[in-house]
Amino acid sequence: MQLAPGDPVRLLVGQAYVTPEQLDAIREKWGLNDPWYVQYWTWLSNLVRGDLGTSIIRQGVPISDMISEAALMTLRLTVLSFLISLCVAIPVGVLAAIRRYSWFDYGAMLGSTLGVAVPNYWIGLMLILIFSVHFRVLPAFGAESPKSIIMPAASLGVGLAATLSRLTRSSMLEVLGQDYIRTARSKGLRERSVIIRHALRNALIPVVTSFGLSLGWLLGGAVVIESVFSWPGLGRLMIDSINIRDITIVQAGLLFFATSFVVINLVVDIIYTLIDPRVRFD
Repeated sequence: MQLAPGDPVRLLVGQAYVTPEQLDAIREKWGLNDPWYVQYWTWLSNLVRGDLGTSIIRQGVPISDMISEAALMTLRLTVLSFLISLCVAIPVGVLAAIRRYSWFDYGAMLGSTLGVAVPNYWIGLMLILIFSVHFRVLPAFGAESPKSIIMPAASLGVGLAATLSRLTRSSMLEVLGQDYIRTARSKGLRERSVIIRHALRNALIPVVTSFGLSLGWLLGGAVVIESVFSWPGLGRLMIDSINIRDITIVQAGLLFFATSFVVINLVVDIIYTLIDPRVRFD
């Protein structure tokens, strides 16, 4: 942001005529005359006290309020995308592993390959063409109605579902070949019990790891999707702030994304103890 061209003070004053002295006074007020490392240290010092400051361009608006409102919208989008991918990836991956080399298996793996290869913004544009332009059943932009979240959530969820279904299948195939699965079947347990209680539970450990990392990447991927669908989330706020050189908002947004990534990975480590009783923390 410091190396990018553009002057936030010029954007702030707009077309109004101001003297060079007035521009310097505004820069001095916001600390923009200081070297970048001094500006960064000032921001860190305020952050320790819980003060994210106010927007340079949108004067008088606390950044904490802007981040919290936009982050709530992004979390809604991310959680729904996560649930969509979860409801698709686990059943498809398990059925593909059980019916290995069947038409369902080939079809599921072909679909997952396409889902991984196609970028989510292209999926979003195709959904707009089909459901907004052609059929006119879903709104293309904004967040005015509950239906507005369907297409952006689906666009984010498809790619994640494709990746996790492949991982679920490979993990299930590895587990189904273990001795304890053959032992469970030899005891006369029902196949559903063998799959759900014994195979799936152990196969979920690498899947949960990928879920945790993918949820963090969903937050980052929402930046593009929010721009495509004009979703008023944190990603769109950051893009707009980059365009108008509002550095303080960009810093706060990056801080939220980084903190979310750390918290999500911590939660994943804790979930391990619920899935695998062999994993315990001292």
